Amino acid sequence: MKLRTIFRGALLFSALPLFALTPREEVEANPLKAGGIYFAYPADEISPIAAERPKGYTPFYISHYGRHGSRYLISDRDYSDIIERLRDAASKDALTPLGLDVLARLDTVWVEAEGRGGELTPLGTRQHRSIARRAAQAFPEVFKGKDAEVTAASTVIMRCAHSMFAFMEGLKELNPQLDIARESSERHMNYLNYHSPESGPYSSRRGPWYQDYKRFKAENTRPERLMASLFSDPAYVERWVDQDELMWQLYWLAMDMQNMETPINFTDLFTTDELYGMWETANFNFYATNSSYPLANGEHTANARNLVRDFMTKADAYVAEGKHGASLRFGHDGNIIPLTALLKIEGAFSDAIAPADLAKGGYANFRISPMASNLQMIFFRNDKRPDDVVVRVLLNERPASLPVPELGPGLYNWTELRKHLESLL
Repeated sequence: MKLRTIFRGALLFSALPLFALTPREEVEANPLKAGGIYFAYPADEISPIAAERPKGYTPFYISHYGRHGSRYLISDRDYSDIIERLRDAASKDALTPLGLDVLARLDTVWVEAEGRGGELTPLGTRQHRSIARRAAQAFPEVFKGKDAEVTAASTVIMRCAHSMFAFMEGLKELNPQLDIARESSERHMNYLNYHSPESGPYSSRRGPWYQDYKRFKAENTRPERLMASLFSDPAYVERWVDQDELMWQLYWLAMDMQNMETPINFTDLFTTDELYGMWETANFNFYATNSSYPLANGEHTANARNLVRDFMTKADAYVAEGKHGASLRFGHDGNIIPLTALLKIEGAFSDAIAPADLAKGGYANFRISPMASNLQMIFFRNDKRPDDVVVRVLLNERPASLPVPELGPGLYNWTELRKHLESLL
């Protein structure tokens, strides 16, 4: 196709490494990336290519899957358990000055977090509104007029529904005429959040991953330094504190603060080595239980087939019927991780078995599924030949490289891309 010459410079760009830094270097540069799936959406890393359109083509359809936006820790107990432990230690004069300071910080955090475990934070709302606005501003033809056919569906979890509403709000701010059909119900769970009975055993503690993970976690969990910095009485720690558990509780708390409004930081409690080791452990956990881990025999990635089928079916209708609009879907990290692995997006799948090999090969969950992570397929129709359709695939608003001939960064002929999708089914 002539697009190969149009995108000659882009083809040179796409040949460059997808990520210039190793996961270790990224965590050293930004410790918040050690949060992995708790990393707040990196809006500052969006590629300008995400808003580009091929010359002579008009956008008409966007097919999207988005993870919910930034959220609080899953349960109120994730905060209150730490608070109760430190308060008890304080009552027994067993905290260091740093320990007392951490308790005071936690009391402030609790003012915002209490009663909101697992719910969307205000930042999560802003993320989805902004993602929607960027798409609508870059490709207004997709959402123009009253006849744009835009549908939205979310899983039955409230943070996903609220993310969907925030996204719709962003679109309607730019076009109040939009009539968006939306639904959050069990009706859509078989593709938005599907987990087969066959995949269950591979993600359980009986699965082939767990013993390797258990050993790796033990190697990367060294709480002695941290406990000594917080507690002044070793006897109290010995009797009352599960040191490994408390270290992990504080790690998740520290990593999730970037998703909250309260401007308090806990990363100062950890060394870079500690943060990286804990991230590396969690990174393997999510990979082995959701992605292309070879010993899972493809069962995790197979969970995304219904979602790929939904992408194909709806795209076929828009392409064939000449409609314009968007299909918006909202779910979880446990859905976008297998989806991107099944699609074989560069950087989103691996064949590593040993935990220590995973990050060395470049697999990093903070690149794949931060809070508000999203996969977008933007469809363009040739202005002179309507049957000529190309698609730009974006992961977190950066061009996604698939095993399909590229016309430019993340840009594919729809016929070729569709063949790839169909082969996955």
